[in-house]
Amino acid sequence: MAPKQPDILRVLCLGDVVGRPGRQVLRERLGPLRRVLSLDMIVANGENAAGGIGLTVETLRELIAAGVDVVTSGNHIWKHREMYPHLDKRPEVLRPANYGEGVPGRGLCVHTLPGGEKAAVLNLLGRSFMEAVHCPFRAADAALERLKAEHPDLCLCIVDFHAEATSEKRAMSHYLNGRVSAVLGTHTHVQTADAFVSSEGTASLSDLGMCGVEEESVLGMGKEAVLQRFLTAMPHPFKPARGRATLNGAVIEVNKVSGKALSIALVRDNAAEILDASTLL
Repeated sequence: MAPKQPDILRVLCLGDVVGRPGRQVLRERLGPLRRVLSLDMIVANGENAAGGIGLTVETLRELIAAGVDVVTSGNHIWKHREMYPHLDKRPEVLRPANYGEGVPGRGLCVHTLPGGEKAAVLNLLGRSFMEAVHCPFRAADAALERLKAEHPDLCLCIVDFHAEATSEKRAMSHYLNGRVSAVLGTHTHVQTADAFVSSEGTASLSDLGMCGVEEESVLGMGKEAVLQRFLTAMPHPFKPARGRATLNGAVIEVNKVSGKALSIALVRDNAAEILDASTLL
């Protein structure tokens, strides 16, 4: 990746962090990546950080200590009740914005970058094959109206759309085209090959992938228990797989004046290399 220009901001967005191996690979790699890539912000989805499902106070501390600036989540954020009060106290920890009234936490935050610029992160939950939550498209409209009114000086806006269906994620990228810097999917734990930047300056990727064990797992969980569930249709408890974890996500370059994305580069840290997505299309 070329040296960063003065008018450019770089944001690393990471897919679902799965269990202890996912937390460990963040501890090992985020410091070097921040330095080598001159990153201004790191966003990671932490909803699978605690034992493969949910987020706890301690695992949240680990993510922040590893270098994550904003922690997003999804439908598993409610697994551990100890987190509920912290969702209200910690503005850098998000739950999807399209839950109903009276739900702990927030789905939108504004983070101050090292240079003083203001960056927004919006967390949304899809509805296809998921829980019955409020419309994520209308929730996005409301959030962007709020940002426009309260933070007219924003330099960028990243959307983590935690959703099952690729079609819903792509639809969201079209719906928000030109209004946000990036729409990035999480939840399915498999990095997709459809990264692009629209002519309106919105980067899009259907799924960032995951930070966890890939080779000896099924979506980061131990393969044997998953195989037994498929073979027998009986419940088998899942635990995060053991082994060498990999780091998956994307680096977005954004013009700090216009807030428009200039490029998206896929990150697959198992190969210790960064691939410019434009060369793959």
